Amino acid sequence: MGSGKTRIGKRVAKLLGVPFIDTDKAIVAEHGPITQIFADHGEARFRELERAAVADALSQRAVVSLGGGAVIDPETQRDLRLHTVVELTVTADAVLARMDTSKRPLLADGPEAWQRIYDERREIYATLATMTFDTSTGPITRIAQNIAEWARGSDKENIND
Repeated sequence: MGSGKTRIGKRVAKLLGVPFIDTDKAIVAEHGPITQIFADHGEARFRELERAAVADALSQRAVVSLGGGAVIDPETQRDLRLHTVVELTVTADAVLARMDTSKRPLLADGPEAWQRIYDERREIYATLATMTFDTSTGPITRIAQNIAEWARGSDKENIND
């Protein structure tokens, strides 16, 4: 959460000349605000919708931005192993300076929840990552250029961040 997946992903997609798909935005477009899904139906229902959005997105040639918790699902993990996965890392200080936690249902307990959630998922992220880029400092344009250059060199069809 808060690593810049959407902003960087859009730029990488443009540089590579492929579509950009943000699975959280796809869920919102079809089902309404994520905070409302959590409030009305709970996290389990959101994860079902997320799983479907991820499966659909990964079936396309595109740069795909997944919500940070999408990797919890074993089927999503299995699918991601068939793709190039870019992990975007960020320090807690950097992410908390740029993130509005009121729009993040899993951070309702306060900003320190970010570190706890990241620590819980860190091993999964590292296992799935083909390459890792840190987004804590530096202009996002440069980070996106570095990712696109790397992707071109890796000759992969799909870049999923």
